Amino acid sequence: MEELTQQNDPEPRWPAFIAVLAVGGLYTALPAALTFGPRWFFPSVILALLIPTVISHRTGKSRLSAIFGLAVSGALTLGLIISLILLIRALPAHKTAPETLLVSAASLWATNILVFALWYWRLDAGGPHQRDKRARHSNGAFLFPQMMMSERALREAGQHGWSPNFFDYLFLAFNTNTAFSPTDTPALTRWAKGLMMLQSLLSLLIIALLAARAVNIL
Repeated sequence: MEELTQQNDPEPRWPAFIAVLAVGGLYTALPAALTFGPRWFFPSVILALLIPTVISHRTGKSRLSAIFGLAVSGALTLGLIISLILLIRALPAHKTAPETLLVSAASLWATNILVFALWYWRLDAGGPHQRDKRARHSNGAFLFPQMMMSERALREAGQHGWSPNFFDYLFLAFNTNTAFSPTDTPALTRWAKGLMMLQSLLSLLIIALLAARAVNIL
């Protein structure tokens, strides 16, 4: 039976917090034609959801924190998809400078990595709150290499009691964005496979369609 004792060092949340702020910053850097509503509207919505997420986590209300966290990820995903649609619509009009298209495509590509890293981090094995309760990460939606190592091998590698943190999911999202497939970490569940398919599709649109088109018209 899987051990459910609290880890001595709970998983840090600040990398995910910085990732959310980075997505907001990338959004504000987009040209007005690729944003919806006033420029301050989307970052304000994200901030309004992020503040109670942090407060509920600090006060020990893990369930409420998880709900707000999912709302943040959902809002970020919606903003990404809308901006991508607006960018696709802007291509035939030829009203946006090629350099602007390239910068916008790069911003959306980076945003795609951060948004899906947040999704993987929040959903895998019940999210960070549930992972904190386990002495070792032995099952989840993704098969990390450490999960296939023996206890002795983990101890020898200095990773006894290993559990994934945000950087592991960021690495997974980066590989999915660049290779359009998992590399060292296969997906085990249908929801994980679905999210990776969606991320690969968005990345393919950004790189193959938008960036390539911008280069061709330089």
